[in-house]
Amino acid sequence: MEWWKKSVVYQVYPRSFKDTNNDGMGDINGVTEKLDYLSELGIDVIWLSPVYESPQDDNGYDISDYRKIWSSFGINEDMYRLIDEAHKRNIKIVMDLVANHTSDEHKWFEESKKSKDNPYRDYYFWRDEKNNWGSYFSGTAWEYDENTEQYYLHLFSKKQPDLNWENPVVRNEIWDMMKFWMDKGVDGWRLDVISSISKYTDFPDYDESMGEYPIGKYHANGPRLHEYLHEMNKEVLSKYDCMTVGEAPGSTVENALLFCDKDREELDMIFTFDHMDLDKKEGSKLGKWDLKELKLTDLKECMENWQHGLHEKGWNSLYFENHDQARVISRWGNDKEYRVECAKMFATILHFMQGTPYIYQGEEIGMVNSDYKIEEYDDIEMLNAYKDLVVDRKLMDKETFMKAAHTIGRDNARTPMQWDSSEYAGFSSVEPWLKVNPRYKEINVEEALKDKNSIFYYYKNLIEFRHKDDVITNAGFELIDRDNESIFAYERKEGEKSIIVIANFYDKEEEFELEEKYKLKDYNEYISNYKEHNIEGNKIILKPFEVIVMKNY
Repeated sequence: MEWWKKSVVYQVYPRSFKDTNNDGMGDINGVTEKLDYLSELGIDVIWLSPVYESPQDDNGYDISDYRKIWSSFGINEDMYRLIDEAHKRNIKIVMDLVANHTSDEHKWFEESKKSKDNPYRDYYFWRDEKNNWGSYFSGTAWEYDENTEQYYLHLFSKKQPDLNWENPVVRNEIWDMMKFWMDKGVDGWRLDVISSISKYTDFPDYDESMGEYPIGKYHANGPRLHEYLHEMNKEVLSKYDCMTVGEAPGSTVENALLFCDKDREELDMIFTFDHMDLDKKEGSKLGKWDLKELKLTDLKECMENWQHGLHEKGWNSLYFENHDQARVISRWGNDKEYRVECAKMFATILHFMQGTPYIYQGEEIGMVNSDYKIEEYDDIEMLNAYKDLVVDRKLMDKETFMKAAHTIGRDNARTPMQWDSSEYAGFSSVEPWLKVNPRYKEINVEEALKDKNSIFYYYKNLIEFRHKDDVITNAGFELIDRDNESIFAYERKEGEKSIIVIANFYDKEEEFELEEKYKLKDYNEYISNYKEHNIEGNKIILKPFEVIVMKNY
């Protein structure tokens, strides 16, 4: 079995993890310093958000030198030491490959914009006229350059021009860069917005009914996407024992298999966004900021589709949080009265599914969203959207926008890691780049490690179960009582072995009765977030956010 199928990945957002040189910014030595903590948790892989040289317009997702570590994070030798020290603890390192675009300060783009006949001109997309494509970060996806009197394409910030993968020289540059890091010991890649690397080079306009700057089908899954990924596998990935996970917005269960069906020789798995978009109003001119209440039945159906669709054909990535998603217990749960129960419930639902689980830093101690003022946030996506939707076009009032920002804004996940109750939460001895969440005195690693019933030790148990129990890795998935609007229940079954997960998704008591074919008397408790249970026959009265896992082997 491939090693990544038994692995649990921990994502580190380096600028917010641990500051060792007292500049208010996390760094690579901070990750190295905390390897023993991560080893205690039991994780197998660290995925590092970008650590390369960058002007930091989008927190490192705008790269100006792929082979050099950003000076605020350290030097290349610090990265090599992290790889070495992680490997000593049997922890693998996955880097973030941001190859859809570069920074506008990358030497390639600086050359490209000098003249129309520059050798680097064709590294990017230049056109005489712009179409109506929108940027994910608000406004148009085209920026006019007065020097050469053409527009260049940027699906994200104007400081993130899109690379032209049609150019084989560009692809070879990327293959060489990947080999550079893998030869240093890097164990794999998370591929940023990889579904966007192939463009519709006729650049068709979207229908005008979609608004002024639409985002849609032409922003992803272009005609040569899988040709490029197969080439990447052939030229680079197949030569190393590595894992790959592609960020693939716009992907369905069906086209996910184009990425991760083993026989196609492309990637190992992708990140889907289906489940994380269920609380957003589809097709709204307000984009992701127009929220609606999550329906549990929608979430169950979505997760089931992915579990069924990839079973024995591809492989799922399992996550609720990352650097682009807010804290799930604040978004869909109750982060006050039931913070601990809630965090354990979400973790259990995810970690007993088939796939590779991803834990985002702070998730294992139950970190929560931050209700900051707009001027206290740093995220370019949020700040651009506020200016566009509230200030300029007046499509939202400030209060409605801020409610959405406090629910799904990316900076909710980017506040500094909370290590202890000292000033700045033990992250740094000086004021950090982003304000520490005010609940750090209550929610921190030091407190979690003291309490054997903490969220941390619960995650540790979940990870150990995955390592030891092949049923979790291999078994099929079946929803139980799919139409129940309060209970998320499913079975993992392999031969005669069965695991049943039953979770109350909300903060009020719920009664649940399993159908006759499940005989609870034949099952033993595997794990739960409450010590006492109210079970009589096949009937369970579940406390708020209670989850109980039973097995019959």
